[in-house]
Amino acid sequence: MRYTKIVSVWPVAFVGGLRYESVKVNAKGKVEGWLVKFDPSRPFSIDMAGFAIKLKRILEKPKAIFHLDAKPGYQEPSLLKDLVTMDELEPKAENCSKIMVWHTKTMTPNIKGDKDFTNRSVEV
Repeated sequence: MRYTKIVSVWPVAFVGGLRYESVKVNAKGKVEGWLVKFDPSRPFSIDMAGFAIKLKRILEKPKAIFHLDAKPGYQEPSLLKDLVTMDELEPKAENCSKIMVWHTKTMTPNIKGDKDFTNRSVEV
């Protein structure tokens, strides 16, 4: 996160009923899509724990806000679309190949929706 220039992104474990959700990064190191089950067509299909915004960008775009009237799952896209383009996203965690962030609760994570969805060779 420390080296974020505009907005950085990374995978998050135990979210959305999956072992992890992530961004899809192409061979050139650019974000090209989303590995999520819940509405992957959203402009930024990412969980709040999956990105960081450099303060300078927020100050440059003072009209960018969380739209409190947005449906659940659409608040992150409502903010990010006002701050960044897909091409400006910066994949972290070795091009989003490593899990370094987890949603945690004092209970066993629910990953029932993950059957054969995520890559089992990714260590979570």
